[in-house]
Amino acid sequence: MHSLPIFLDIRDRAVMLVGDGDAADAKRRLIERAGGVAVDEDDGRARIAIVAVDDDRRAESTAARLKARGLLVNVTDRPALCDFVLPAIVDRDPLLIAIGTAGRSAGLAKALRQRIELLLPHDLGGLANALFAARDRIRARWPDAASRRRAIDAALDEGAALDPLQAGAGERLGTWLDADDDQRGDRIVAIRLLSPEPDDLTLAQARLLGHADRVFHRHGIPSAILDRARADAVRIPCDSPPAPAGPGLSIDLDWA
Repeated sequence: MHSLPIFLDIRDRAVMLVGDGDAADAKRRLIERAGGVAVDEDDGRARIAIVAVDDDRRAESTAARLKARGLLVNVTDRPALCDFVLPAIVDRDPLLIAIGTAGRSAGLAKALRQRIELLLPHDLGGLANALFAARDRIRARWPDAASRRRAIDAALDEGAALDPLQAGAGERLGTWLDADDDQRGDRIVAIRLLSPEPDDLTLAQARLLGHADRVFHRHGIPSAILDRARADAVRIPCDSPPAPAGPGLSIDLDWA
């Protein structure tokens, strides 16, 4: 990973914008859309700056001057001068998906954004709001954090009660909470790899890794495969998994 993706809350905060023309106008709209206030160089409140100028020499000198003042700087179309980049955005407020290429190809990021836009229901943000509003009920239903996470994972799975790719998922949350416990119980699932390439994982295998609580794996399994598991999933190198493997979903990862 070449950089740390973060989301900045800039509501009612100053963001320095240097430049004019179409590129600067587009950045101003983006700042205002996020609730920020675009200001010029004379405003000392800003902590980040966006530079949108055509002239290379002016862009370089402006970036150097602002960085010397301690600001984090983005320079439009000049990734080598950037402390941060602005991704392509899929907006299902409050859900945001950011797509970045480290400035390598804005066209690629745009193409991926357009594809993802077609996949996501327009009301997907409503599911995020509904889950937030129901957090006390969810905690009461599943007081244990691990059990709660497993229940939510199961509900959000493909074809399940709260499948986020199905329209109206937020409206079904109450029914899900009132239903019988739909957790899938403690289990261990074997995944046998045919290749060291993560792109050769099947969709089902990638989904299982993304849900696993722990991954028992043989020595020599590539880190690129292990990285497909959740960041907080426990990785355990071993010759064979223990019995029982532990609560929740465990993966037994080996070569075919």
